[in-house]
Formats: sequence, structure tokens, C-alpha cells
Amino acid sequence: GSYLAWSQGHRIVKLVPWAQCLNNFLLHGTKNGANAAGARLPRQSSDGSQKNKPCEHIIDCGDIVWSLAFGSSVPEKQSRCVNIEWHRFKFGQDQLLLATGLNNGRIKIWDVYTGKLLLNLMDHTEVVRDLTFAPDGSLILVSASRDKTLRVWDLKDDGNMMKVLRGHPNWVYGCAFSPDSSILCSVGASKAVVAAILV
Repeated sequence: GSYLAWSQGHRIVKLVPWAQCLNNFLLHGTKNGANAAGARLPRQSSDGSQKNKPCEHIIDCGDIVWSLAFGSSVPEKQSRCVNIEWHRFKFGQDQLLLATGLNNGRIKIWDVYTGKLLLNLMDHTEVVRDLTFAPDGSLILVSASRDKTLRVWDLKDDGNMMKVLRGHPNWVYGCAFSPDSSILCSVGASKAVVAAILV
């Protein structure tokens, strides 16, 4: 609840602190903006310090943006990959990521607080229509594509692809996890919902 990400479909994604959006809405969307001063983000210190204050970022993704998803890490959740001794990234408790699905089949992973590119995931051959993170904080990302597949990525394992899920005869439009992250459902152009149990 600390950031809002939006794109008009072009290359640009705008990351805006939610408190800023809320303040603008309260100041311009209602007759009384008195409550706007009370809207604060968890990362913003109460003494007015600028050190941890969230800031707006403009991200150039390099291609048309089709999908966006936020993911956050729970440090106790280990990578599902075994025998891992070294990782490029150590995701801490305060980590907030944004995944962007692009027209060229790539998925770019960004650090929300800095706006820096962390990972560039390449395996889909068509547009990435939807993205979803597992709600358990494991940083497992699933992507749905027009190439008729879903792909499961482990971001705690440097973005390595864990699985390719097939079963849709046409484009895959959307995907969603169950609240306990054990079941993944997807829907495609064939209008059928496909469910998979992730172990």
C-alpha cells in the first residue's frame, strides 16, 4: 500500500507514493482536504526526515508495457531451489519490487524505492499479458503470455525459471494465486479456466 504504478501502455511506467496520490485526491477530489495531512506511508518517518521518504520514479521499460505487478519479500521464505550458496540479490524485509510485462516477451524487475532495474527475464516468445506474485512473500512470480504458456520464476534464485505450464490452446490472458500460494489459476482466449497445484 505504499506505491501506485501506472502506465498508458507505452514504454513509461510511473511509480508514485500512495500518500501523494491520496493527498492529491483529498485536496482536489473533496470539498475538505483537512484529512490529507494525516495520510502517511509506513516508510516515512514522523519527524519529517527525507531519508526514508518515498519518492516518485519514472521508469523507461524499453518496450510497450502490458502488465504490472508488485511483490515484496519475506526473509524467512527461502528459495525453492536447493543447494544455493550465492545470489546476486539478497532481498531484505523492506524490499518492494515491480515486475513489468512487455510486448517483446520480456519481464523486467525493478526496485520500487530506487527505480533501478534488477533483473531482465527472457523466455516468453510473445506479449506478457499478466503477472502475479505469490502472496506468501516467497518472490515467486508467474507470467501469462500470448505464447500460450505460463512461466514460474523464482526471484530469490536470481530470477531462474522454475516451470513452464502449458494447457491453454490459445493466448493466456490472466493468472492468479490462491491466498495460500498453493494453487494457480489462469484464463485464456478459449474462455476456460485452468488450475495448477504448485508444489
